Amino acid sequence: MLPVEVPPSHLGPPILLLLQLLLPPTSAFFPNIWSLLAAPGSITHQDLSEEAALNVTLELLLEWPPPGRPRLRLEDYRGRTLLADDIFAAYFGPGFSSRRFRAALGEVSRANAAQDFLPASKDNPDLHFDAERLVQGRTHLVGALRETLVAARALEYALARQRLGAALHALQDFYSHSNWVELGERQPHPHLLWPRQELWSLAQAERKMLVGDPTCSDCEGLSCPGNMLDSTLLTSGYFGMFPPKPPGKCSHGGRFDPSSSQPPRGGINKDSTSPSFSPHHKLHLQAAEVALLASIEALSLLRSRLGDRGFSRLLDITPASSLSFVLDTTGSMGEEINAAKIQARRIVEQRRGSPMEPVLYILVPFHDPGFGPVFTTSDPDSFWQKLNEIHALGGGDEPEMCLSALELALLHTPPLSDIFVFTDASPKDAFLTNRVESLAQERRCRVTFLVTEDPSRARGRGRREALSPLRFEPYEAIAQASGGEVIFTKDQHIRDVAAIVGESTAGLVTLPLEPSVFTAGEPRAFAVDSLLRQVTVRMHGDISSFRIKSPAGVSQGPEEGTGPLGHTRRFGQFWTVTMTDPPQTGTWEIQVAAEGTPRVRVQAQTSLDFLFHFGIPVEDGPHPGLYPLTQPVAGLQTQLLAEVTGLISRQKLVDGQPQFSHVVLRRVPEGTHLGQVSLEPVGPPERGLLAAPLPPTLLSFSAPFSVELVGQDGEGRGLRRTAPQLCNVAPVLLELSGPADFLTPGSKAPLSLHIASFSGSQDLDLKTSVSPSFSLTSNLSRARLGLNESAWGRLWLEIPDSAAPDSVVTVTVTAVGQGASQVPPTHAFLRLLVLAPASQLDGLEAPTHAAAPVPPPATPALLPSTLVTQGRAGRGMVGKAWWGTVGGVLFLLGYTSW
Repeated sequence: MLPVEVPPSHLGPPILLLLQLLLPPTSAFFPNIWSLLAAPGSITHQDLSEEAALNVTLELLLEWPPPGRPRLRLEDYRGRTLLADDIFAAYFGPGFSSRRFRAALGEVSRANAAQDFLPASKDNPDLHFDAERLVQGRTHLVGALRETLVAARALEYALARQRLGAALHALQDFYSHSNWVELGERQPHPHLLWPRQELWSLAQAERKMLVGDPTCSDCEGLSCPGNMLDSTLLTSGYFGMFPPKPPGKCSHGGRFDPSSSQPPRGGINKDSTSPSFSPHHKLHLQAAEVALLASIEALSLLRSRLGDRGFSRLLDITPASSLSFVLDTTGSMGEEINAAKIQARRIVEQRRGSPMEPVLYILVPFHDPGFGPVFTTSDPDSFWQKLNEIHALGGGDEPEMCLSALELALLHTPPLSDIFVFTDASPKDAFLTNRVESLAQERRCRVTFLVTEDPSRARGRGRREALSPLRFEPYEAIAQASGGEVIFTKDQHIRDVAAIVGESTAGLVTLPLEPSVFTAGEPRAFAVDSLLRQVTVRMHGDISSFRIKSPAGVSQGPEEGTGPLGHTRRFGQFWTVTMTDPPQTGTWEIQVAAEGTPRVRVQAQTSLDFLFHFGIPVEDGPHPGLYPLTQPVAGLQTQLLAEVTGLISRQKLVDGQPQFSHVVLRRVPEGTHLGQVSLEPVGPPERGLLAAPLPPTLLSFSAPFSVELVGQDGEGRGLRRTAPQLCNVAPVLLELSGPADFLTPGSKAPLSLHIASFSGSQDLDLKTSVSPSFSLTSNLSRARLGLNESAWGRLWLEIPDSAAPDSVVTVTVTAVGQGASQVPPTHAFLRLLVLAPASQLDGLEAPTHAAAPVPPPATPALLPSTLVTQGRAGRGMVGKAWWGTVGGVLFLLGYTSW
């Protein structure tokens, strides 16, 4: 865990000199998944964003020696390509997972790339410094940076990363779309990040009867190295037909720019190395170098404003998860609440000051009919104090508002976290099951339910009707979709069973079982590779006996204590067997005898894991590449993109690096084999980027499936990793996007809704909701779509004068099949920031006498933060969606305020 103190000056000349020394040669930039096949060697927005983030991260870690480990040395990184896994392992140690850090970098870079794809942003010249809209572009750039600061200070780090990606995109576009580089500049514009500094020497645009300054001459060919008129004026190119290009002005250029065929022909963009896309392609590398320096400068500015701890949370520079509890507080829950307190206290005491100290603590209580408010803090003492204030009081009918509370927790818990629900009741709000499933999958959060159902307490809860034996099915569905589990236990065992809270937050992978479905009397197998430690088998149910067999044929049964393979513990019907380290590699077997269907899970600790998302190839337009999705859409050609974490290129491995060769897809819960597709590397192998096309048969229906990567470890033995969350093929594409500007109290914001079907006819109802309960109207309540048909709608969100500044508004749109339709619902979540207009420049302004950034002194933003979000606690939904996704299928793209 990084210390709270702030070192002096992050932005002065010595630091910038250090960062320039860290810059790799331009040939070291790698093509990524969005690299243009037509322009090999081009440097993309993702390259620039990740490279800048790694430079500032390395600078931060160089200044703070890791506890108990050697200090990082600058000379070890000079002249080398910076890789996230290398830096992370050097600081924290090779055994710690870099998955969250890599995921945060991915969020920023995909939000950056999304600006070129989203309908609400791709054609807006203000967001790309096009059409000589330089002052307006700077306004949007500074606004996005301020939104990043506000969201991060409010502990809304996923939202902050979304806005950071948008800000970096605009910043980088300035150097590619303007003539800053053509003017001979090799350093970032000194005033671009400072809203009170003039940009000076701007070319005059055409206004009314005034003729603007001519900036370009005519160019017939694709490459236009000499088409800029001799001038010291700053300008940028016009793209498309809106706004129209005035006489004598430069075009953006490229074969997809209609304005480039109008005199003066040609253009000035430096987006790629290809003259077909970029008339000034010969200046691409110079523009990329300056854009990288500018991106480093912007991130260093954020670091100075947030402090080191705040900046490390923004980029999730930690192996630790957050600790998130959802607690039933009715009168019968005394033992469960005490168990949660004990586990929380144990985690706080054992991990305080260590790399595994939780980043955030989240607590959401519920009962009937109320739920919330959500309590979020980065201070373990505040969390412990709040937890101690909770007691089991009162209670009504047996069902409780569990899923409403869980939805609230999901909206406040960082991605890739574990959420633990303590209850002894079924959900009263089961209608939320599908939406909560989608939200858990979108945020990649694993939900575990600890359910104590003790018949001896039946009289403690009022019951108006007989309870259905299926009443816990919503918990089962959510647990399965999120990669969690439902554990039934009793009061006398809950404290021991709750120990899985500490084990799960340590960062575990789940090992796949073969066969995936239990069959009485049949053994199930799981593979153990050389990179796994702390292999643990968990079983619960009406189990009479079990036997675990190692690859060498050694067996261990249900006898408690230490056996030949490891240590066995039993708490009622809950069993755990932890294998002795290092576990033998190879195929293990487990056979369980039980009444009914026992639940078996095998987990282990490892630094080698993977992240994944999906994308649609886009070949036409000025920015061909891959349109990123969080879930595939039925009927759309889709690529699976996997990012392997934990590959350490600088570590000298005697037997080589592990490699994944193909991906296996299975239907859930049946375990039916849906396809096996080869994985192709994208870029250098140490980057760990892999791609595979999804089988068309998979995309022809909407059903959950699992993703499993298969390969070999460095010794040539089998290697398997399974994504914890299931995936769903969305029946329709649903996109929801907001305005380019942030919201202000008293304003009315237009939102855009787009729905499309690529797999057949759809008759859908569209339902909307907003939290807090602001006024929301829509002109599209039903959509009847044929194959490859789309519908567009407009929503109007009214922000009352009483809206709290620096708060978050969540809009949800759900597409539901008409009548008896079997089409599963699709959800779109949109999160927007409400900012006070009077303080628009607050936190980013530079002193009026300074031409360069000047760091402020340490601020309270560095101290632990605590927030209580009331929302509509107690009634209705308190919602907040992750970054721009499109709900059930979700586009990781469209969501905050553009």
